[in-house]
Amino acid sequence: MFTLTALGFAGAGHAHDAGATMDPDGNIASFTGYAQVTCSLDTHRLIASVQDTSLPQANLLVNLQMIKGINAISTTDPVSGDGVPSPEVSIAGGGGVYLLLVNKTGPGPRSFIVSYHCMSINNEHTNTDIKVNQFQ
Repeated sequence: MFTLTALGFAGAGHAHDAGATMDPDGNIASFTGYAQVTCSLDTHRLIASVQDTSLPQANLLVNLQMIKGINAISTTDPVSGDGVPSPEVSIAGGGGVYLLLVNKTGPGPRSFIVSYHCMSINNEHTNTDIKVNQFQ
């Protein structure tokens, strides 16, 4: 088990980042964690990406899935440890709770950062809150 840690807010960009290490002992190949991001009522969509901050390891990647209502989308950081996150994905689900799932593709510990932004229809940041539910 692990806890998702809020890494802070980047003032100018209003970025919201959270990170953790999945499966520190490296023996649970199906390790999956989830958190809820709540966006204020003036939100149009949630945008998110994931960055695998671990050293590269063949065939071991970090994935992010985002779900709101009947809509779902996913993204994968294709190169771990290169400092470049996955492509951003978004769901235009309005205000409310979005589910974020993070998993890895095989055994081994993986550290990651998820960036998430609640956005208005005018591309302005709206109020955002994150709640970690379970990671295992």
